[in-house]
Amino acid sequence: MKLLKPTLVAVALVSVLGCQQEAKQEAPAKVVLETEIQKQAYGLGASIGMYMERNLEEHQRLGLALDKQLIIDGFVESINGESQIAKEDIQGLLMALDQEMKAKQTEMAQVEAEKSLAEGQKYLDENAKREGVQVTDSGIQYEVLVAAEGDKPLAEDTVVVHYKGTFLNGETFDSSYERGQPAVFPLNRVIPGWTEGVQLMSVGSKYKFTIPSDLAYGPQGNPPRIPGNSVLEFEIELLEIQKAQAPVEVGAGE
Repeated sequence: MKLLKPTLVAVALVSVLGCQQEAKQEAPAKVVLETEIQKQAYGLGASIGMYMERNLEEHQRLGLALDKQLIIDGFVESINGESQIAKEDIQGLLMALDQEMKAKQTEMAQVEAEKSLAEGQKYLDENAKREGVQVTDSGIQYEVLVAAEGDKPLAEDTVVVHYKGTFLNGETFDSSYERGQPAVFPLNRVIPGWTEGVQLMSVGSKYKFTIPSDLAYGPQGNPPRIPGNSVLEFEIELLEIQKAQAPVEVGAGE
């Protein structure tokens, strides 16, 4: 955990201090921002305040809630030269807090991954029974939404696709449709479930794939967006196949 510059911390803690006044005290009138330099100063304070808010929310989520009043006391006493903790000890305290946060994050991620694994397997078992769902030998489940005939890509080819990726609760985590342009990538440089699944498709077809976690991002997930052991669903529309060029042999044509 890096220490913020004293000037930035001062701005942030003054903002927090304003929020911690006793209820019996009348709230001060809001400042009037008239000049550009005033707005810049306020913007600096606001940005640091937002950073602190997110930081404290994360501590709260991990069960490491920090006492805001003690934060304020530490600030006020230190600028008055009355800090109860020596400056050389502060870095060690913050490093220990950072290590504790990381340990809590790891513990929570493991719990969530175990939960995702159990929920994902249950979903796969039920989904495989639905009419129209086919299952490959590796465990990929797919439905043909729009059928087409013609060439199918090889793993070495580059494909042009539109797609939408969702979690099992229906939440979208990625979508080329939302970006307004198709994705282009070599088929052998994506998750295994895509590499195998898209090879089943012909240009013009649209499939829905349900991909087990071990053929997606596995136990580690893809932080911060995709938790470990996540079963993922993709609707994929194959627009174009760009065939891989055969390697040129040395001496060919001589």
